[in-house]
Amino acid sequence: MAVSDPYEVLGVSRDAGQDEIQRQYRKLARQYHPDVNKDPGAEERFKDVSESYAILSDPDQRRRYDAFGPDFRQVPEDVDPDMWARSQSRARAGARGGAGPGAGYTTSGGFGEGIDFEDLFGGLFGARGRGGPAGRAASGGWGPVRGADQEAEVQVSVEEAYRGGKHTVTLDRPGGPRRLEVTIPAGVTDGQRIRLAGQGGGGDPAGDLYLIARIAPHPRYRVDGRNVTADLPLTPWEATLGATVAFQTPGGEAKVKVPAGTSSGRRLRLRGRGLPNPRGDPGDLYAEARIVVPSEPSEQERRLFEQLAEASSFDPRRA
Repeated sequence: MAVSDPYEVLGVSRDAGQDEIQRQYRKLARQYHPDVNKDPGAEERFKDVSESYAILSDPDQRRRYDAFGPDFRQVPEDVDPDMWARSQSRARAGARGGAGPGAGYTTSGGFGEGIDFEDLFGGLFGARGRGGPAGRAASGGWGPVRGADQEAEVQVSVEEAYRGGKHTVTLDRPGGPRRLEVTIPAGVTDGQRIRLAGQGGGGDPAGDLYLIARIAPHPRYRVDGRNVTADLPLTPWEATLGATVAFQTPGGEAKVKVPAGTSSGRRLRLRGRGLPNPRGDPGDLYAEARIVVPSEPSEQERRLFEQLAEASSFDPRRA
């Protein structure tokens, strides 16, 4: 069965990205959901919106729709889009000028008239096109239609990305919200896709669900791929004289050796202490020095700083 133009149904351009498509779908789904909108025709409109989203949210279905148009589900997988376009053009020309080469083989499935299917598909139909196994061609169908693959974002903390664990995801579905408990693998990175087989759009079989991991902003850690950076607060004397200090990482406490003469902004590398990698080397963790002074120094601290100021000739603005 031919489908309505999904771009027109959702009100998006043909070069719209997945974020825009998803936003528009959610907007229309809320507007026309039968539980919310009791107007006649709202339910049918909701079905059109859901079907259009199922097509455009699945990269493969969207590609096939762009190539073959509303009847893309009737076109076998192996058909070349350029060959299809040429055959359609030839069919339209034959319809305008009367019967031409290949005319007479017609179908009610939306392919048009005047198409020589043997020439077009070069035997791809095989027995199917002659009423072969299960008589699919005779019944006008091409077997079960697989459900659409779908995507959803899941936000995880830096600690969850490091250790992995269980996470509950709520999905917006036409029949109402659906909650899934999923396992986040240790070492997941921002933007990584996690495949959940058979949890996507309904069909026979159901499509897959791809969770896109988004690492949430953290007050302490900054993540770049598998590398993690965190500020390392130091006293002026620790930075000047050198020290070994405790430092909290996503995987627990570590000891950092601070070289003498460390200035703010210096990055100290802890090899392999970033996000783990199930398939290779883990990331690194960088402790970025940040010198902190007492906000309310004691009398003794103030005297010592005054003595240092008198004794030192160091000028950081000339260093």
